[in-house]
Amino acid sequence: MNDKTEELRDIFTDVTDGEETVTESQENTRGSLERDERSDADRLESVVQQMRERYEFETELSDDELIRVARAFYDGTSDAKIAAELGVEAAEVFEARLSLHLVGEDDADEVDLAAIRDREEDDTTLAAEYDVSEAQIRRYRRVADAKDQSRAANDRYRDEFDSILADADLSERMTSDLREDGLEDATEGMETDVDF
Repeated sequence: MNDKTEELRDIFTDVTDGEETVTESQENTRGSLERDERSDADRLESVVQQMRERYEFETELSDDELIRVARAFYDGTSDAKIAAELGVEAAEVFEARLSLHLVGEDDADEVDLAAIRDREEDDTTLAAEYDVSEAQIRRYRRVADAKDQSRAANDRYRDEFDSILADADLSERMTSDLREDGLEDATEGMETDVDF
């Protein structure tokens, strides 16, 4: 053994406390993205419970029903259809969605929320000004409040719903697309109309 090899052996022996071999446990990871080990159902339940503790929900729906509302919202189901499935009024589903910070693109498209957000006038005055009903003004104000509440929480709950529900849907579609693409690649150039 030369001097360098001897020196390296001594360093190795010092570092390993005299052990002959050094092994490190390895993690068996699949892919490069971190994944929460809890199930999607557990994660959804956790988000709903955190929000219920932090905010005063004005809904009588249970946590399970709120999770159903969230899932249906991400599936593009209307409030009326969700309400019919739950046996409640559409207004109850609307309130539940906003309590969960799940504001749809068409919830307040007729009136600029910024215009009514800080207005002190009563609903009757604003309804006349914008030529909509008082119920619509109340709805728009509720949407504005939900957006403000979500923004104050840095949209973290909405982001969590996105992560669980939108990403799951995207992942499912990507997996399906990959399977189809792989099948196309595997069968490309094959004769499928063979006469025996």
